[in-house]
Amino acid sequence: MTAERQLRYHTHPVRVAKHFTFDAAHRLDAYDGPCADLHGHTYRLEVEIKGLPDERGLVIDFNEIKSIVDGVILQKFDHRYLNELVPFNTTAENLVVYFYEQLQKALQSSAKDRPVTLERLRLWETPTSYAEVRREDLQHP
Repeated sequence: MTAERQLRYHTHPVRVAKHFTFDAAHRLDAYDGPCADLHGHTYRLEVEIKGLPDERGLVIDFNEIKSIVDGVILQKFDHRYLNELVPFNTTAENLVVYFYEQLQKALQSSAKDRPVTLERLRLWETPTSYAEVRREDLQHP
């Protein structure tokens, strides 16, 4: 690489996102309908991170996002029975907040020296239904 070539084009915050899928079974407690019975989903998880590009022009390497999500979510929840893994009702609304909290901790640990934040997490339960949480939704006054 030549010294004349600049690696970073700008210093504006940028959001980057990566999508993941995993399969899991669950049932809903205190629910009157078919989801009260054991059933499964191919979940789709969208992870959005915001930060300033480093000297190379990267906010965070997509492989780093993959490694974090794999370690925190996929290895624990893929092809598993969710009701045995968490102490709450396995609604998409509950799961997305739980996943956000777990990923936020792992991201802070992994990206100690970089100002990146987990901005949004969207958990698709079906191709047409999702629950979403944003950083500002979880900030305390």
